Amino acid sequence: MNKYAKIFLALVCLAISGHTASSQAQPSSYLLQLGMKDSVYSKVLEEQRDFWVQLPEGFNPESKTTYPVIYLLDGGAQLGALAAVYSYYTGHHLPDMILVGISNRTNRTRDLTTSEVKFRNGGKVREATGGAEAFTRFLETELIPHVSSNYPTSPFRTLIGHSYGGLFTINTLVNHTELFDNYIAIDPSLDWDDQRLMKEAKEALKSRQFQRKSLFVALGAGQLHMLDESVTLDNVMQDTSEYSLFGRSIIEFSRFAESQPQNGLSFFWKTYPDDYHWTVPLPALRDGLIRQFEWYQLQSPTKYSSPDTPLDELLTLIKQREKVLKAHFGYSYPAMPEELFNQAGYMYLQMGQVVKSEVFFKMGIEYYPGSPNAYDSMADYYESQGDYANALANVTKAFELSGDEYYAERMKKIEKK
Repeated sequence: MNKYAKIFLALVCLAISGHTASSQAQPSSYLLQLGMKDSVYSKVLEEQRDFWVQLPEGFNPESKTTYPVIYLLDGGAQLGALAAVYSYYTGHHLPDMILVGISNRTNRTRDLTTSEVKFRNGGKVREATGGAEAFTRFLETELIPHVSSNYPTSPFRTLIGHSYGGLFTINTLVNHTELFDNYIAIDPSLDWDDQRLMKEAKEALKSRQFQRKSLFVALGAGQLHMLDESVTLDNVMQDTSEYSLFGRSIIEFSRFAESQPQNGLSFFWKTYPDDYHWTVPLPALRDGLIRQFEWYQLQSPTKYSSPDTPLDELLTLIKQREKVLKAHFGYSYPAMPEELFNQAGYMYLQMGQVVKSEVFFKMGIEYYPGSPNAYDSMADYYESQGDYANALANVTKAFELSGDEYYAERMKKIEKK
């Protein structure tokens, strides 16, 4: 079943032929294809950098629709988890988005750490460190422009990082605030270099503004002390050893961030007592994205499925949602996904509420004027009312937009009526 229809199906049984999802019909090889592999040569880093791109389900290369983008660090390791969360929650909880998984397989420590360190955890650091600013320049001047030039992206961007990637994510928020809109830092290594970035970030949160920015921080609290299992969330802040500095740094930063509402940052954090450093990404990805896109969720879905809701009230809800989406995205955004307009139109038609049906089909065209399917659905409405002239006009428009032979055949059938 199409994920958008689930919103209505919970309350109204929809029996709309021809509108089931195609996901279950995908060949098994599709499950292994998380994203298209791409690469770009970086003059900043002086090396070729790989990344993977996953486009939204139902992506039409002929459409002018653009999509927000999630940039995921350690994409080779984490893209599967992100794709799973995205697949389950897109529609009601999350908008259609483009997922970009960035490979950090080589030079990871160099690229994601924020200052140069020679010794760490009692030993000499043998890898290059402190290259976060160079890697940020790569993102800003090379990778993001490349993605924007080759894929249908909108300006709304989310950055997600785990461990050193979480450290990098918070550094980007603090020192390159405008580069992304949402930031998700999962088990960020804020203990790095004697908490150097954590201290800098606290000063920034106290003195600067972060309007229209959102940060979600996750802490895997299954093991807060390297050697002592008796150290828990209840007592970890009383421990003063290096063995608990990682967790204490995240808690200290998060509590401080929570105490600074004057800076305008939408800040959320969550601890996961049953998860460890290597398991926390999956639940944190889910919780972080749902929380940061809470404003995207359709309000009062029962009103749409109730036959008693006046049309004026439905139109008010749609206009209100359009304003909310524009305020958060920063640009005009359709009030609902195309398929929700479509599903609502068919639902009201089956209910015998033809005025509502016509209005929702027309709004589908208004918000998605380049969609052949929107015109084809409008033709279904007119055909159900015996208005074959308007049905033919809309199918003709669908054919003009797509050149699909299906619409040409349908035009012939309508012309005979």
